[in-house]
Amino acid sequence: MLYEKFTLGEKYPDASLTAYVCDSEPATDPRPAVIVCPGGGYGGCSPREAEPIVRRFFGEGFNVYLLIYSTGERAKDFNPLIEAALSIKLVRERAKIDNTNPEKIYIIGFSAGGHLAASAGTLWNIPVVRDAVGVTDGSAPEGINRPDGMILCYPVITVGELTHKGTAQHVTGHEVLTEEDIATFSLELNVDKTTPKTFLWHTFTDDTVPVENTLLFASALTKAGVPFEAHIFPAGPHGLSLCNKDTWVGYDNQIVPHAECWADLAVKWIRDF
Repeated sequence: MLYEKFTLGEKYPDASLTAYVCDSEPATDPRPAVIVCPGGGYGGCSPREAEPIVRRFFGEGFNVYLLIYSTGERAKDFNPLIEAALSIKLVRERAKIDNTNPEKIYIIGFSAGGHLAASAGTLWNIPVVRDAVGVTDGSAPEGINRPDGMILCYPVITVGELTHKGTAQHVTGHEVLTEEDIATFSLELNVDKTTPKTFLWHTFTDDTVPVENTLLFASALTKAGVPFEAHIFPAGPHGLSLCNKDTWVGYDNQIVPHAECWADLAVKWIRDF
């Protein structure tokens, strides 16, 4: 394994992208890349959804990159979204160096990290992002920061009625959301035909981020004609991560064998589609 940590520029001092790249000796076909966005309500980045996820996907032969993004007071002003865009750009620019397939760059996110991952796939072409990655001034090509696919794990999607309040407040920077906040950061309202293909999963009994978040996004993808795979598991609390003892913190309800298959399904989805 080759390991390297990158910063994402002076404007984003709290952000980093750590590469876990498969050693390509002997030479192999270029590998898919997975960029991991942990959850944490945009108030922090959960360790349970960070390196354990890296290990799981690296073990499948993918190049994996862990994004630690701006949180708390620094989560507003589109900072996490820009950091995700810069990360996708960097992974794509390093494709030959890392033996990555530049047409198979996926972003995976959990809870608020799911909101970030979904933002990277729906808001990738808004002016503030285009400016930040160099598309506006022509220094970077169109689409350099668009992911090829998204894996959204019990994601926060809307900042409307069914949102997770802390996530919505951190990402907008507002205690009371404006109509503009809702229109911009409710991602089901921003899906269009350029949104990448998507894998989603959630549990029906999630009482932190309602399952309707995933259903809203799936419905929007359907209307836009964007292919997706979605799994709603019947039981399990929020924040399951891998659903097993690799990611539990001593609570038996975090071990849900019935939902543990989500990772196998996501790996197969990447390989098959």
